[in-house]
Amino acid sequence: MKNVTIEIKWAIIFTVVTLLWMLLEKLVGLHDQYLDYHIYLTNLFAIPAIIMMVLALKDKKKNFYDGQMSYKEGFIAGLLLSLFIALLSPLSQWITTYIITPDYFPNVIKHSVEMGYFETREEAAANFNYKSYAIQSAVGALVMGVLTTAIAMIFIRSKSKI
Repeated sequence: MKNVTIEIKWAIIFTVVTLLWMLLEKLVGLHDQYLDYHIYLTNLFAIPAIIMMVLALKDKKKNFYDGQMSYKEGFIAGLLLSLFIALLSPLSQWITTYIITPDYFPNVIKHSVEMGYFETREEAAANFNYKSYAIQSAVGALVMGVLTTAIAMIFIRSKSKI
Protein backbone atom coordinates (compact mmCIF):
# COMPACT_ATOMS: atom_id res chain seq x y z
CA MET A 1 0.00 0.00 0.00
CA LYS A 2 2.88 2.35 0.76
CA ASN A 3 4.02 1.91 -2.84
CA VAL A 4 0.86 3.63 -4.16
CA THR A 5 0.33 6.28 -1.47
CA ILE A 6 1.46 9.08 -3.79
CA GLU A 7 -0.86 7.91 -6.58
CA ILE A 8 -3.83 7.71 -4.21
CA LYS A 9 -3.03 11.17 -2.81
CA TRP A 10 -2.91 12.69 -6.29
CA ALA A 11 -6.07 10.86 -7.42
CA ILE A 12 -7.89 12.48 -4.50
CA ILE A 13 -6.39 15.89 -5.33
CA PHE A 14 -7.40 15.41 -8.98
CA THR A 15 -10.96 14.54 -7.95
CA VAL A 16 -11.24 17.58 -5.67
CA VAL A 17 -9.92 19.88 -8.41
CA THR A 18 -12.40 18.32 -10.86
CA LEU A 19 -15.26 19.09 -8.48
CA LEU A 20 -14.01 22.65 -8.01
CA TRP A 21 -13.87 23.03 -11.80
CA MET A 22 -17.47 21.81 -12.08
CA LEU A 23 -18.50 24.27 -9.38
CA LEU A 24 -16.74 27.07 -11.28
CA GLU A 25 -18.52 26.07 -14.52
CA LYS A 26 -21.83 26.14 -12.67
CA LEU A 27 -21.13 29.52 -11.03
CA VAL A 28 -20.16 31.24 -14.30
CA GLY A 29 -23.29 29.93 -16.01
CA LEU A 30 -21.84 27.29 -18.33
CA HIS A 31 -24.49 24.82 -17.15
CA ASP A 32 -27.43 27.08 -17.94
CA GLN A 33 -27.19 30.69 -19.17
CA TYR A 34 -24.04 30.16 -21.29
CA LEU A 35 -24.63 26.52 -22.20
CA ASP A 36 -23.60 27.24 -25.82
CA TYR A 37 -20.03 27.86 -24.64
CA HIS A 38 -19.81 24.83 -22.35
CA ILE A 39 -18.76 22.41 -25.07
CA TYR A 40 -15.70 24.55 -25.79
CA LEU A 41 -14.73 25.92 -22.40
CA THR A 42 -15.05 22.66 -20.46
CA ASN A 43 -12.11 21.35 -22.49
CA LEU A 44 -9.88 23.92 -20.80
CA PHE A 45 -9.87 21.51 -17.86
CA ALA A 46 -7.17 19.66 -19.80
CA ILE A 47 -4.70 22.31 -18.63
CA PRO A 48 -5.03 21.70 -14.86
CA ALA A 49 -5.43 17.96 -15.52
CA ILE A 50 -2.09 17.78 -17.33
CA ILE A 51 -0.43 19.95 -14.68
CA MET A 52 -1.69 17.64 -11.92
CA MET A 53 -0.46 14.54 -13.74
CA VAL A 54 2.98 16.07 -14.20
CA LEU A 55 3.13 17.20 -10.57
CA ALA A 56 2.10 13.72 -9.41
CA LEU A 57 4.78 12.05 -11.52
CA LYS A 58 7.40 14.51 -10.27
CA ASP A 59 6.26 13.84 -6.70
CA LYS A 60 6.67 10.10 -7.28
CA LYS A 61 10.12 10.63 -8.79
CA LYS A 62 11.32 12.86 -5.95
CA ASN A 63 9.72 11.23 -2.92
CA PHE A 64 9.55 7.56 -3.84
CA TYR A 65 12.41 7.02 -6.28
CA ASP A 66 14.79 9.55 -4.66
CA GLY A 67 15.05 11.58 -7.86
CA GLN A 68 15.91 8.68 -10.16
CA MET A 69 12.91 7.27 -12.02
CA SER A 70 12.95 5.34 -15.26
CA TYR A 71 10.37 5.76 -17.99
CA LYS A 72 8.87 2.39 -17.08
CA GLU A 73 8.62 3.20 -13.37
CA GLY A 74 6.95 6.53 -14.15
CA PHE A 75 4.63 4.97 -16.70
CA ILE A 76 3.47 2.38 -14.16
CA ALA A 77 2.94 5.15 -11.58
CA GLY A 78 0.91 7.15 -14.11
CA LEU A 79 -1.08 4.08 -15.07
CA LEU A 80 -1.97 3.46 -11.43
CA LEU A 81 -2.80 7.14 -10.90
CA SER A 82 -5.06 7.06 -13.96
CA LEU A 83 -6.75 3.92 -12.68
CA PHE A 84 -7.41 5.50 -9.25
CA ILE A 85 -8.78 8.66 -10.90
CA ALA A 86 -11.01 6.51 -13.11
CA LEU A 87 -12.27 4.60 -10.07
CA LEU A 88 -13.11 7.88 -8.29
CA SER A 89 -14.73 9.48 -11.33
CA PRO A 90 -18.22 7.93 -10.92
CA LEU A 91 -18.34 9.39 -7.39
CA SER A 92 -17.16 12.74 -8.71
CA GLN A 93 -19.77 12.60 -11.46
CA TRP A 94 -22.47 11.70 -8.92
CA ILE A 95 -21.53 14.72 -6.76
CA THR A 96 -21.54 16.94 -9.84
CA THR A 97 -24.85 15.59 -11.15
CA TYR A 98 -26.86 15.49 -7.95
CA ILE A 99 -25.28 18.14 -5.72
CA ILE A 100 -23.33 20.77 -7.67
CA THR A 101 -25.51 21.11 -10.75
CA PRO A 102 -28.69 19.02 -10.72
CA ASP A 103 -30.18 21.22 -13.43
CA TYR A 104 -27.40 20.51 -15.97
CA PHE A 105 -28.91 17.44 -17.64
CA PRO A 106 -32.42 18.93 -17.98
CA ASN A 107 -30.84 22.10 -19.41
CA VAL A 108 -28.57 20.35 -21.89
CA ILE A 109 -31.35 17.96 -22.98
CA LYS A 110 -33.70 20.85 -23.69
CA HIS A 111 -30.98 22.86 -25.42
CA SER A 112 -29.76 19.98 -27.60
CA VAL A 113 -33.30 19.32 -28.88
CA GLU A 114 -33.89 23.04 -29.51
CA MET A 115 -30.61 23.26 -31.46
CA GLY A 116 -31.53 20.18 -33.51
CA TYR A 117 -28.72 17.95 -32.25
CA PHE A 118 -31.41 15.41 -31.33
CA GLU A 119 -34.90 15.04 -32.72
CA THR A 120 -36.56 14.07 -29.46
CA ARG A 121 -36.13 14.66 -25.78
CA GLU A 122 -35.79 10.90 -25.26
CA GLU A 123 -32.85 10.68 -27.68
CA ALA A 124 -31.13 13.54 -25.89
CA ALA A 125 -31.86 12.02 -22.47
CA ALA A 126 -30.25 8.77 -23.59
CA ASN A 127 -27.01 10.71 -24.08
CA PHE A 128 -27.19 13.21 -21.26
CA ASN A 129 -27.57 11.30 -18.00
CA TYR A 130 -25.55 10.27 -14.99
CA LYS A 131 -24.82 6.72 -16.19
CA SER A 132 -23.57 7.87 -19.59
CA TYR A 133 -21.38 10.59 -18.08
CA ALA A 134 -20.05 8.28 -15.33
CA ILE A 135 -18.88 5.79 -17.96
CA GLN A 136 -17.44 8.52 -20.19
CA SER A 137 -15.57 10.12 -17.30
CA ALA A 138 -14.06 6.82 -16.13
CA VAL A 139 -12.97 5.76 -19.61
CA GLY A 140 -11.79 9.28 -20.44
CA ALA A 141 -9.75 9.51 -17.24
CA LEU A 142 -8.03 6.24 -17.99
CA VAL A 143 -7.30 6.97 -21.65
CA MET A 144 -6.20 10.58 -21.16
CA GLY A 145 -4.19 9.70 -18.05
CA VAL A 146 -2.23 6.99 -19.83
CA LEU A 147 -1.67 9.22 -22.87
CA THR A 148 -0.54 12.16 -20.72
CA THR A 149 1.77 9.89 -18.74
CA ALA A 150 3.31 8.38 -21.88
CA ILE A 151 4.21 11.83 -23.15
CA ALA A 152 5.15 13.43 -19.82
CA MET A 153 7.52 10.61 -18.90
CA ILE A 154 9.66 11.40 -21.93
CA PHE A 155 10.61 14.61 -20.11
CA ILE A 156 10.33 13.55 -16.45
CA ARG A 157 12.33 10.30 -16.55
CA SER A 158 15.88 10.33 -15.30
CA LYS A 159 18.19 10.34 -18.28
CA SER A 160 20.74 8.15 -16.51
CA LYS A 161 18.12 5.57 -15.51
CA ILE A 162 16.64 4.21 -18.74
